[in-house]
Formats: sequence, structure tokens, C-alpha cells
Amino acid sequence: MARALHLLALLLAILLAPVATAQERGPVVLAAASLQESLTEAANAWAAKGHAKPVLSFAASSALARQAIAGAPADLFLSADEEWMDAVAKAGLLRAGTRTTLLGNRLVLIAPTSSKVRLTPARGFALAKALGAGRLALADPDAVPAGKYAKAALTHLGVWVGVAAKVAPAENVRAAMALVERGAAPLGIVYATDARASKAVRVVGTFPAASHPPIRYPVALLKASRHRDAAGFRAFLLSKQGRAIFVRHGFSAP
Repeated sequence: MARALHLLALLLAILLAPVATAQERGPVVLAAASLQESLTEAANAWAAKGHAKPVLSFAASSALARQAIAGAPADLFLSADEEWMDAVAKAGLLRAGTRTTLLGNRLVLIAPTSSKVRLTPARGFALAKALGAGRLALADPDAVPAGKYAKAALTHLGVWVGVAAKVAPAENVRAAMALVERGAAPLGIVYATDARASKAVRVVGTFPAASHPPIRYPVALLKASRHRDAAGFRAFLLSKQGRAIFVRHGFSAP
């Protein structure tokens, strides 16, 4: 149901964009939810060069990959992990030679700004005790990249079994952060860039990079794209100017 609603929202966003031809409207970009501020800034910078502003559709990479596979009209896909890009590639929907790693990120433990919790993510750390009767906000650990990275890190550190029953799964990483922002969960795990974008949470600790698979954001053109600006916008994102925008928002460049 959620996937169907998001696909409908994507179609409406395209249809309700300023009246123009498909070429004048700008390429449609399916992008991981954690890219909201940074990719919006990049799209604005691209438009400032005289191009039509790209239409950005943000959601969990899992939902976006399924939409692409289902035939959603789009030009580029930016995933928060390699696996969902692999799924789109396996369906034969990527334009050959256009897939590359755009960005990197870190995984952090967050709490509301008013929280006094102190924890250092390390082997056997007292996460379950810190949660008490509360829940741990995560993006869906069975499907969404941020949740999968979090589960991998907690498993590696030996604490997943102790907190699995306390997990509050969310549809994407921003939805998980929202649970912490409004106090519905005392702790959550998100990307460092998400925490940086919110004034309502603070970073309790950063997970060791070796505790989970490398967080990589691949980008690729979709084979069905016919937009004349799609390849140009991809090249801009990969350029020194484009990557500098993401770095200002806390991402790492490969």
C-alpha cells in the first residue's frame, strides 16, 4: 500500500510540475531519503546554470528500486546501498556504463537533544539497558539500507539479540529519525548526515566503520530515460562542484 501511494505521489509530482514539455521539465530523479537537503541544493545549483530543475522523488531505496522495476517514469536512480542498485541492474534497467559510486556516509546513534544518555557504540555496549522500556528507531532492517546497516552493526557488536524485540521499524531513515525527534523513541540509528540536518536530535556516538558494510551511494541512469539533461545532471553530481555540495552536508566523496 505504501509503495503504491508513493508511486502515485511520484506520478502526481511529474504531472503537477510547471506546465512544460518533458525536456523543459527536468529529469526525474529517484533518490534515497537521506539525500533530501543535499540533492535539493545540487538540483538548485544545476538549475542556476540555466537548466530545467530536476524533479526529485525521495523515499527508501528499497521502495524506489521497486518502483523503477515496476516501470515508474524516471531518469536517474540514487540508492543508499549497492544491493538495491544491483536489483535494478538485474532487471536490466540501468544504462550501461553509467553506474558509479557517488558518496559515502557514517552510521550514528541519536537521541533527542534533551536526552542525557551517554553511550559509545562498541562490542557489548549497554544499548538494551539505555533503552529501558523504550524502542529503538530504525529504518526497516529487513529492507531499507539504513536499517540493514544498523542491524549489521549491532550484530557485529553483539547486541542485536538483546534489542531486536525493542526495534521500532520505520519506512525510511527520515521516518526513523522523526520518531526520535518527537520523543516517541529514546534512541535511534541513522546516517550522520541525517542527524546533522536535524536540530531536534543529538549524536550519542558513531558506529565503527568496520562494524557494518561500507555505506556507499551509487548513481546510475535508467535505460528508459530519454531526457536530454539526465546524463548532464549525473555528470554534474559527480563533478568537483557537485560533490562539494554533498561534502558540505556531511557526506564523504570516494
